[in-house]
Amino acid sequence: MEFDVEGNLAAVERSVSARERDGRPARVVGLARRYATTPAELWDAATTADRIPRWFSPVDGELALGGRYQLQGNAGGLVTACEPRSHLALTWEFGGDLSWLEAWVRHDGPDRARLTLTHTSLVTEHWEQYGAGATGVGWELILLGLEMHLADPEAPKPDEVAFVTSADGRAFIVGSSAAWAEAAIAAGEEPGAARAAAARTTAFYTGEAVEPG
Repeated sequence: MEFDVEGNLAAVERSVSARERDGRPARVVGLARRYATTPAELWDAATTADRIPRWFSPVDGELALGGRYQLQGNAGGLVTACEPRSHLALTWEFGGDLSWLEAWVRHDGPDRARLTLTHTSLVTEHWEQYGAGATGVGWELILLGLEMHLADPEAPKPDEVAFVTSADGRAFIVGSSAAWAEAAIAAGEEPGAARAAAARTTAFYTGEAVEPG
């Protein structure tokens, strides 16, 4: 099946904003994507332990308020808020860093649902190097996997390495990185720094060297 690079890039709404968290400078990366499904089905796909590995990673733990979870090879944390079929909040603990994730599911018309995510990170050396795209591109790839799962729930999970090394996958990552640079610039980031960070993010996800600026 032909992959629609531009259509999938256009399907995501992106935002970046500055705020403080625990008295320290932080950045909020926001994404929203609409899905051709019901809010109940979207919530089930996004929060049920035996479905999450079909579009993301295997998960262990208790996916309930106050429970701790651990994604295989990825983040773990604490479920800090849960309103079934509506709102979820988690701590996101990875590589010694702590950040905060929130998700909302909303009705968006007949057999349509909207998923909105915010990921709040402290401004660290990692942020300075990779910018909004380090978080944003990763979540766009994850939400793309969710789109594929909802379109065909019984299909096997696509091979992630094969996708990111394909021409379509690289074009998607390049387009996503560039879009996150523009979102950061719109939020007040210096254009040169934002675009340089986007180039480093693209290189990180594709495994290619950063071209000299």
